[in-house]
Amino acid sequence: MSDDIPPTRAGARKPEPGLHMIATPIGAARDITLRALDILASADVLAAEDTRTLRHLMEIHGIPVAGRVMIPYHDHNGDAARPRILAALAEGKSVAYASEAGTPLVADPGMKLARAVMDAGHRVLAAPGPSAVLAALTVAGLPTDRFLFAGFPPTGAGARRSWMAELSTIPATLVIYESPKRVSRTLGELRNSLGTTREAALCRELTKRFEEVTRGTLEELAERFADQELKGEIVLVIDRGVVATPSQDDVEQALRNALALPGARVKDVAAEVALRFGLARRDLYQMALKLAERE
Repeated sequence: MSDDIPPTRAGARKPEPGLHMIATPIGAARDITLRALDILASADVLAAEDTRTLRHLMEIHGIPVAGRVMIPYHDHNGDAARPRILAALAEGKSVAYASEAGTPLVADPGMKLARAVMDAGHRVLAAPGPSAVLAALTVAGLPTDRFLFAGFPPTGAGARRSWMAELSTIPATLVIYESPKRVSRTLGELRNSLGTTREAALCRELTKRFEEVTRGTLEELAERFADQELKGEIVLVIDRGVVATPSQDDVEQALRNALALPGARVKDVAAEVALRFGLARRDLYQMALKLAERE
């Protein structure tokens, strides 16, 4: 987050009682909205996925904590922190919640908090702004009329195969978050599961000094980043597949690719490829058995 920010905010109007979900910069600190700064300057209580990050952001913009309560709220302490926030709301206070970066509830622990606040009869208000999903769609050069945010891939081999098989049939541009340590593996598996010719973009360090967008087919990206461990935040954007009647060769190649993955089982492979192509699972199971015997 860059620190070259001027002036303090004065005279910000006090936000109404309720939980204000504030989008915070994913890189450049100047990307925060004026409304978000007003809320941070005048909310009664401050809550954050990472209070150190929020405190630093406020310091950059000249906003003092000024003795206000600051509550950490993350995946590991939600059960303990939610009652404190609900109690503040019950007293008619305004609470500002900020994720570590980006829009709350998008790959963020704020969902349970927002739900609990709604269930308790309090207002949840959005202060929209930065989002890695929308930033990546903006620079990827792929269709945006329909897209799906798929989050982070599962880590287990079987769960990843099922997850990718599900995605392969969705008629929308896909947006995926991935760890820089796993992105090389993920690109290879996506190539095998979704097909080699799908257009895609690997977006790294969006809005930051070393922002980089690499475009190409899944085959080209898998080769480009094979065995590389990248640095920074990664967003993958993948074009929708072309719906067409698959040829026998296409189906066999898809089965071979899936069978070649570590820990692949014939039954699971047949089910995943059948789902992808809209074919009968029984037929693909017999085909996969024959291919497995030949290999």
